[in-house]
Amino acid sequence: MVLEQLANLVSGHMMVKTGKRFLLTSFLIIKEVKRHVEDALQNGGKVLCGGKPHSLGRTFFEPTVISEVSNKAVVLQEETFGPLAALVKFNTEAEAIAIANNCRHGLAGYFYSQDISQAWRVAEQMEVGMVGINEGLISMDAIPFGGVKESGLGREGSKYGLDDYMEMKYICFGGI
Repeated sequence: MVLEQLANLVSGHMMVKTGKRFLLTSFLIIKEVKRHVEDALQNGGKVLCGGKPHSLGRTFFEPTVISEVSNKAVVLQEETFGPLAALVKFNTEAEAIAIANNCRHGLAGYFYSQDISQAWRVAEQMEVGMVGINEGLISMDAIPFGGVKESGLGREGSKYGLDDYMEMKYICFGGI
């Protein structure tokens, strides 16, 4: 299902309203996405779709899905800021959570579930700042954007985005 949806995506420049945009912000990010793809393949992964820069230009990358990704793969240890989904097999919910949390970073995590109890349970155990359940587009100006671990402290956006710029003071009056 995911592969069919990706196959039907129309890539395009941000000024063209018909396409989804896989434009990356710099050549360095393209280089990192390519490195993550190559490393996943060297560690036994298999490209299901994409896997290379897009024909639209030097700052576009094809939406990429790689299956059978090894736990040793760099894509599971570093943040990938590009259209790359790494699929990892697991047998139990606990194993899936352990795989997801076995990383120095924790900006965002995503998973699919139709079981609301499982969704809450897994989301609460994920060591990330933001969780997308059955949803990949979780970022917007009204939410507190930010991560945990080496993905940073604090939040930007929402009312919590100002917290890092505020000084809290406790004042206690007595004997008035």
